[in-house]
Amino acid sequence: MSKPAVILPGATLGVMGGGQLGRMFVHAAQAMGYNTAVLDPDVNSPAGLVSHDHVQTSYLDEAGLKALAAQCAAITTEFENVPAQALDALAQTRPVAPAGASVAICQDRAREKAHFVACGVPCAPHALIETPEQLAAVSDDLLPGILKTARMGYDGKGQIRVKTRAELVAAWDELQRVGCVLEKMLPLAYEVSVLVARGRDGQVVHFPLQQNLHRDGILAVTTVPAPSVSAEVSAQAYESAHQIASSMGYVGVLCVEFFVQQDGRIVANEMAPRPHNSGHHTIDACDVSQFELQVRAMTGLPLVEPQLHSPCHMLNLLGDLWFPAGSATQQEPDWASVLALPGTHLHLYGKTEARKGRKMGHLTVTAPTAALARDIALKAAAVLGIDPF
Repeated sequence: MSKPAVILPGATLGVMGGGQLGRMFVHAAQAMGYNTAVLDPDVNSPAGLVSHDHVQTSYLDEAGLKALAAQCAAITTEFENVPAQALDALAQTRPVAPAGASVAICQDRAREKAHFVACGVPCAPHALIETPEQLAAVSDDLLPGILKTARMGYDGKGQIRVKTRAELVAAWDELQRVGCVLEKMLPLAYEVSVLVARGRDGQVVHFPLQQNLHRDGILAVTTVPAPSVSAEVSAQAYESAHQIASSMGYVGVLCVEFFVQQDGRIVANEMAPRPHNSGHHTIDACDVSQFELQVRAMTGLPLVEPQLHSPCHMLNLLGDLWFPAGSATQQEPDWASVLALPGTHLHLYGKTEARKGRKMGHLTVTAPTAALARDIALKAAAVLGIDPF
């Protein structure tokens, strides 16, 4: 079979999903000279508002998928809950990266963990719960644990911590008895993530390891370089992420999240078949962003090993910040004071309605040293009303 032709700037690239990840992908593609088309049902989707074209249909609408395919040279997805069958349908006529088969693995926690195990990558002890019989058969060794819906969970949604069997039974009822995975709670020291990009030719590159702080199940702060990470942990995480991507024949950017236990061992938590919130800092702190690498991977352009040129902190900006001190009236945060601080890079996603827990934007703080980046990030957090870290 002949090698697929490289898709050069001037062509149109499509993205399934119109959220902030799609918006940043569109910005990157347009900066490189590509046209873009977004498929998303929301007329005000952040990516649709800045794209050359917006196909406003549901993800499984046959006419919409045909319209997207008709104008695009290649297509990607911006979040993992786009139906895999829609990607499979598009792949009948256009290159799709990542493939529907890879996305399907990431959409189901049970399949995801099975994939980790098959790759020889350790993950937390767990059990699948789909029936009352499986619930009754759960080992006591898995308690206390976290019960997670097998599908459609994100940002802490669809997760309940349980300590006893009674709490486990009640939690499964609360989650409507859908398929779930019970994960044993482990003694964790911190959390990290690895962003890899894999090309059509099998080349794999990765960004420097990112250390992440979550609050209420939502990413709050990403720090790079990761301050707590040893060279051994970094090497294990990189090797594991490369293996996970290669074993799927993956094409595109993939994020793999790891827990680092108190004894230094790492376990894979979950993966996302797309650019990731913890990689937003790459726009301002690296010589190539995760979104540019997504463009390169899907078009067959060469991948380059990314370089971190500035230590940084990335702060998630949630809708809570628009309602200071519990105010019921939405008001704009004090961006002027934040942007008066050196090395601050503000990214807002074009969402007009702020809601508690909704990702409205992010702030990346870069500096010549890690200590200075942290100091400035803490000052910005104080201005915005974000708890210190």
